[in-house]
Amino acid sequence: MELTAYNQFSLFNDLKAEWNELLGRSTSNRIFSTWEWQSTWWQAYEPGELWVITCRDESGKLIGIAPWFIENHAERGRIICSIGCREVTDYLDIIADQAHTEAVLNSLTSYLREHRDRFDHLELCNIPEDSISYQNFPKILEQNGFQTHITHEDVCPIIRFTGDWEAFLGSLDKKDRHEIRRKIRRAEGIGNEMQWYIVGQEHNLEAEMERFLAMMAASSPDKVRFLSDPNNVKFFKSVSAVMQEKGWLQLIFLTFNGKHAAAYLNFDYNQQILVYNSGLLESEFGQLSPGIVLLSLNIKHAIETGHRVFDFLQGNEVYKYRMGGVDTHVYNLEADLSD
Repeated sequence: MELTAYNQFSLFNDLKAEWNELLGRSTSNRIFSTWEWQSTWWQAYEPGELWVITCRDESGKLIGIAPWFIENHAERGRIICSIGCREVTDYLDIIADQAHTEAVLNSLTSYLREHRDRFDHLELCNIPEDSISYQNFPKILEQNGFQTHITHEDVCPIIRFTGDWEAFLGSLDKKDRHEIRRKIRRAEGIGNEMQWYIVGQEHNLEAEMERFLAMMAASSPDKVRFLSDPNNVKFFKSVSAVMQEKGWLQLIFLTFNGKHAAAYLNFDYNQQILVYNSGLLESEFGQLSPGIVLLSLNIKHAIETGHRVFDFLQGNEVYKYRMGGVDTHVYNLEADLSD
């Protein structure tokens, strides 16, 4: 197997034609591991030195990518991290062809040992519970002289659809089902003129994103603080444009009498809807429960368009469980050479 380490941004151009094709053959086909997400994130943040390691078989076919970088810490030294770590990316993993998982992980581990002078610590974040980075990589690292430590990062509640909208409602607790129906009826009440729309090519995405970011900031002080970082704003604007170009963006708004009341910034990828962030004008429209109403319409639309999973991503907010979310877990993996 041939391994190559890249440390220049040009790697994204070099690997563009192969990256997503490998991702489709991998065990980690999630939007956050796409070439588009990874390259856009790096352009927005650039927190260290790229150290992306590729694996190719004897024919030269790409069978693995470790999308990493090295970040220098004054106290902890040189840390290998995943591109995307941590706050704005919910799932991360090593990308490996399903037919070569063990070979890729063993080769990467050997490469780490051979280049131990490049780093002091390995710290991979936001690893899904079903990922090779959680289920396979720690054992292989330990077999090769590494000490590993796994910690729980967060939960990602998801809904798996098994029927139509009525079947979904029927799967909920009776009280929660009643509340959803009641809130939708109230929002559709006389004089409200409720409408919702998904931003498409006919809309001005730049203007719609400005609207969304303003509504996001109005939702909570934490989101105000998040958006006070210009890199976060830069990333949101950049990634939304890239996602729309690929057909993966679902920016959705709810209006009453022409006034915007709630919004969700979602991604539509691999038959899944991923709820990435939201905006809500609670002070003006709170009595109409616009957040839950729009979320309900969003779930109904997802069912009707043949999606199989509705993923709330990281966070254990109560509303996610009232809408039928069931926890999945993400972890962090730390490793050090013990010899």
